[in-house]
Amino acid sequence: MEIQLWREILTPYDLAVDELVVKFSHMIKEYRQKGMYSPIEQVTGRVKTISSILEKVQKKNISMDEITTKIEDIAGIRIICQFVEDIYKVVDIIRNRSDMTIKSEKDYVKNQKDSGYRSYHLIIYYNVETSQGCKKIQAEIQIRTLAMNFWATIEHSLQYKYRYNMPDSIKERLMASSEAIVILDKEMSSVRDDIMDAQNSFNDKANVVADILNNIQNLYKVANKREIVKIQDEFYSIYKENDLEQLKKFNKQLDIIAEGYRAQGL
Repeated sequence: MEIQLWREILTPYDLAVDELVVKFSHMIKEYRQKGMYSPIEQVTGRVKTISSILEKVQKKNISMDEITTKIEDIAGIRIICQFVEDIYKVVDIIRNRSDMTIKSEKDYVKNQKDSGYRSYHLIIYYNVETSQGCKKIQAEIQIRTLAMNFWATIEHSLQYKYRYNMPDSIKERLMASSEAIVILDKEMSSVRDDIMDAQNSFNDKANVVADILNNIQNLYKVANKREIVKIQDEFYSIYKENDLEQLKKFNKQLDIIAEGYRAQGL
């Protein structure tokens, strides 16, 4: 196949990956801006390389005309979660979206592969607008925990090294480490509430501090310098006490001061 034809085939997949990564990343941002816990921790995407596609074509005896219909993972999205429970929340979120249609699902979390691999796989249909019009393409979404992703990354590298003919001794070690990952995920789930409380508290404080600094910066434009210095000193003093409620109270006072200056400007 000519290089130009490959470009035409893969361009919509590039577009889909870019759009999907942006959408899931924005979802994380939305949750955090609202002070809520995000079931998605990280999201990445990739388009299969031409060499990987050709390897799959050869392995599965697919004709070149069937590439876009029979190879479902040319566009790939990987969503990383902190906890196993989050994986199923993300699946529900995707099910309820109007811009993604699920074609098939495979739950390798509850039903792990013989190798020890665990992840949740979705094949979705997704529409992209190109210069040639609307194109419906397939994309694979893999959803897994941080621990599962670490294991899968190592296993993939070893499979590539041994060309899927891995020595039994390494397979046994991988299986043992997979079992350890299951235990780790269970342990993390058992303290999930404590971890979430700590993270929410940190995010809450970061948002309040950002609001305060934004208010102070805006006051520089309208307030007297002596007053600004006094406000800054008070902020630093409260910040050192590490008291979130005091920071929130101080932020409300700043809002009132800022509103007063806005009213004067009118």
